[in-house]
Amino acid sequence: MLRTAIGGTMITHGVRHGRTLDGTAGWFQSIGFRKPRLQAQLSAAVEIGAGAALVAGAATPLAASSVVGTMGVAARSVHLPNGFFVNAEGYEYVANLAVASVALAALGPGRWSVDAALGLDRRLTGHKAAALAAALGVAGAAAQLAVYWRRPAPEAPADSARGTAEGDAA
Repeated sequence: MLRTAIGGTMITHGVRHGRTLDGTAGWFQSIGFRKPRLQAQLSAAVEIGAGAALVAGAATPLAASSVVGTMGVAARSVHLPNGFFVNAEGYEYVANLAVASVALAALGPGRWSVDAALGLDRRLTGHKAAALAAALGVAGAAAQLAVYWRRPAPEAPADSARGTAEGDAA
């Protein structure tokens, strides 16, 4: 059930980003990403791919790390300055998806999964799988942010944009 919830959420977001690449690229550019079209394409591909892998229970710790990385980028580039609550664009939602993905890596893919069918579900389990998902996700997010993201400059207040402030009109 957890695989389907997280994976389905990621697939839905990836499809949305993929169907509106121009809009997604414009938004990525507005929040400080260089090469915004590439970022939009990669975002859609990673969200759909990781989501599908989670739904299928395939390479579960690696798929979970992709969710952690994606949510880490979203948290840093958009949500952290807005506080915790999602209704104010805070990091509540992305943090919960990331933590749930690490928990899923720790729990394993379950009996009805590609990993179980291939005998891979017993190779990397528990705290080791969780640590791998968290570490790869955080490292991937940090690398992407370091290479492609710069915080946009804050907009100047209206008075300073005109070159005058109240009281300067004498």
